Amino acid sequence: MTCTRWIEPVSLRGTHSALVPLSHEHHDELVEAVRDGELWRLWYASVPSPETLRAEIERRLELARSGTMLPFTVLDASGRAVGMTTYMNIDAVNRRLEIGSTWYRKSVHRTAINTECKFLLLRHAFEQLECIAVEFRTHFLNRESRRAIERLGAKLDGVLRNHRRLPDGSLRDTCVYSIIASEWPTVKQHLLFELHRPR
Repeated sequence: MTCTRWIEPVSLRGTHSALVPLSHEHHDELVEAVRDGELWRLWYASVPSPETLRAEIERRLELARSGTMLPFTVLDASGRAVGMTTYMNIDAVNRRLEIGSTWYRKSVHRTAINTECKFLLLRHAFEQLECIAVEFRTHFLNRESRRAIERLGAKLDGVLRNHRRLPDGSLRDTCVYSIIASEWPTVKQHLLFELHRPR
């Protein structure tokens, strides 16, 4: 079984957001999104700058062609592109994958969009792809990302010390989280509660 036969492009839609296959057609709206908050300036996050966004879209699409990534554009309820996310490090043999390389424009942080996107991705992974585990990884010092992952119900598997060298030459300690298949029913209930509770 190959990755490309196991995971095919798909659109996932919710109330607050939608995930659609990444395309160069989204470039201009994504440039506008990435400028909101200038997230590429966060040294501990891997967010493309407006100037590198076209190359980043092509990089993700090339990984999609090789079967190791399935990239999405994140749309808000109005259909405007507000960020990017992916299934990555796809392991078809062991039915594992990582949800990562995610960023959203700053104005949608702390809204229902991230929770709903993660719910849609997790539901598809566990209920359609029958994954045995889904991973999340982030920089040890990216406290906002770590809190967001933990709010989903993911558990910390460990820290990979000196895991990666970043573009500025610094070394990244990577926190590895996961949700396993047996935990999905409880995580699902938790995410549905979070999505439907009054704000």
